[in-house]
Amino acid sequence: MEPQENHTPQEAPHITWRSILGGEVLVHLMKKQANLIILIMILVILYIDNRYSSQQEMIEIDRLKKELIDTKYDALTISSELTERSRQSRIEEYISAEGTPLKTASTPPYLIKKEDTEK
Repeated sequence: MEPQENHTPQEAPHITWRSILGGEVLVHLMKKQANLIILIMILVILYIDNRYSSQQEMIEIDRLKKELIDTKYDALTISSELTERSRQSRIEEYISAEGTPLKTASTPPYLIKKEDTEK
């Protein structure tokens, strides 16, 4: 036969007003639930970090949206200026102001057709 070991289970402290006000009950509960409290603290820290990261990304997204709108407006402005400058009347005004011998053609252009030699 094996010798019996004399193990006494840890008993919960007697709950009295003195133990409640002195904090003994709270210390006993903290010792029993230390792993759970550490896990909860880690999860809270991860939650706060995740929220901060999401807010930073949202701020970056808003900044990029504003920059995209500004770039679109700039591109539209440049495109309209190019369209205005490349009109035939503007080109003719520029050429006449520069004094070059170029003139507008008086005859319309015509299409040169290619004949089929393989019949």
